[in-house]
Amino acid sequence: MVKGLPEEWGMCSRTVLLDTGPLALSHFNRIIAVGSRGGAIIILDRVTGSQVATLSGHTDWVGSLAFSSDGTSLVSGSDDGTVKLWDMQTGGVSKTFTGHTGCVYSVSISEDHTMVASGSDDGTICLWDIHTGECHCVIQQEDTVEHVSFFPIDPQYLLSISNNKVWQWDINGHQILPVYGGSHVAFSPDGTQFVLCNDAVVSVQNSDSRAIMAEFHVVNGSAQHCCFSPDGRLIAVAVCSTAYIWDITSLYPHLVETFIGHTDDIRSLAFSSPSSLISASDDKSIRFWQICGSSTDQVEADSKFTPSTSASIWSINLQTRDGIAISSDSAGVVKTWDILTGLCRTSFQTPAKGSCYRDAQLIDGRLILVWLKDKNIHIWDTEKGELLKTLGVSEWGILRISGDGSKVFCLDDKLIQAWSMWTWEPVGKVKVEAQEWRYLDPLQVDGSRIWVQLKDQSTLGWDFGTSGSSPVQLSNPSSEKPRLNVIRVPWRIKDTVTGRVVFKFFGRHAEPDVTRWDGRYLVVGYHSGEVLVLDFYHMYPE
Repeated sequence: MVKGLPEEWGMCSRTVLLDTGPLALSHFNRIIAVGSRGGAIIILDRVTGSQVATLSGHTDWVGSLAFSSDGTSLVSGSDDGTVKLWDMQTGGVSKTFTGHTGCVYSVSISEDHTMVASGSDDGTICLWDIHTGECHCVIQQEDTVEHVSFFPIDPQYLLSISNNKVWQWDINGHQILPVYGGSHVAFSPDGTQFVLCNDAVVSVQNSDSRAIMAEFHVVNGSAQHCCFSPDGRLIAVAVCSTAYIWDITSLYPHLVETFIGHTDDIRSLAFSSPSSLISASDDKSIRFWQICGSSTDQVEADSKFTPSTSASIWSINLQTRDGIAISSDSAGVVKTWDILTGLCRTSFQTPAKGSCYRDAQLIDGRLILVWLKDKNIHIWDTEKGELLKTLGVSEWGILRISGDGSKVFCLDDKLIQAWSMWTWEPVGKVKVEAQEWRYLDPLQVDGSRIWVQLKDQSTLGWDFGTSGSSPVQLSNPSSEKPRLNVIRVPWRIKDTVTGRVVFKFFGRHAEPDVTRWDGRYLVVGYHSGEVLVLDFYHMYPE
């Protein structure tokens, strides 16, 4: 479990693991370029996180990447001492710039696509003519050049960082005073502002006047990387293994999100959209984060983001072994979702309308849906479109298909009943006293065993055994899953063992309708038809 976990941390929608640690990120439209320790440049789809291409040519670490403004070219800097310009249409190398005698730590391409700047640990900045491939100018710094960047609004000028100082130059190598402190700098999309990291202080400055437009402080370390969102409203800052999102639209910047999940230092950050951040870490992972909203009101959902034509999600199930979540909505549509990418795999129309008591599971390749209507459980083969069985029950209740697909359970205030999924014979029933079930997954099943979790954090459990036997109450009924619960108004998730609030719902995601928890993933369904998958691995590692 992460120590010192803050009450507000953001949603990691997917994680991509690499064989070697990622060192640099650059983003253009739908693709993300990732520099690796092995020398390869990996191209990922920003939506799915899937690998779409690999650019090979460097023989050592690729520690810096930058797309041209039109996305047709990518420039890379490597520990092999070379700078390469890549044609993104063909994936081939257009130019290789050689001349540095040390590792290349930073690269930048001018807005007019005429020049490349590179900074190295040999203490020099080289300015390369893209058309001729020749070195236009060499600027000597006093120490390793850790960062170099052209001004977006005027490609005749550039910034560099060396020895925790920010230097300004023109493209002919003339220094422009003053020199000031800082360890990382990034320009806004329109080039009118830049954000500067200087130890624990992060400042937003006007590119022309250098006037400070906003300033805030980070905690628990020094800011080591920063970037603007595409709309210029947010700033992401990396501090050790944590990323923070700040809203700078008001007079006083305020913290919007805290992203915890990496287990080692973050090397690079990049916004892929105004509401999505990507981070690359020394823990050999790239994480895709969803920014839930910049509103300080965490109770009311933002209705303007809710599609009026979407059907409400009424049931969710998780099958981690198959890498899917399964949802059923008020229109009777059943969908399977890829847990890692968050994308819909399949969709089926069923007759399950008018009842919120449902469950669905993929069993031996067959997608089975159960729902409760008119005191009957309907069992439906989704892929064949066939009604398999109707089972009568005494009361309305929560439905669950067991994890091994062998049984279907129904829980109401007085009774738990179970049937075999294949013979439809009753497996057993247990009378229970009326209790107040906890909101998040009160009924958990594993084969023949079942746990009912109560709001007072106690647990009742039985083993239903085989057909015809009486259920046996478990002497130690505690489930092995970490115990989370949803607290309403405002909606948040609480660890019932430690009492700590581990997640808060924001913006349009402030009011979930249904949840399912399997010990690592929490899947949440909404009235808008959205399905979110939250990964709690960093809190509850297996």
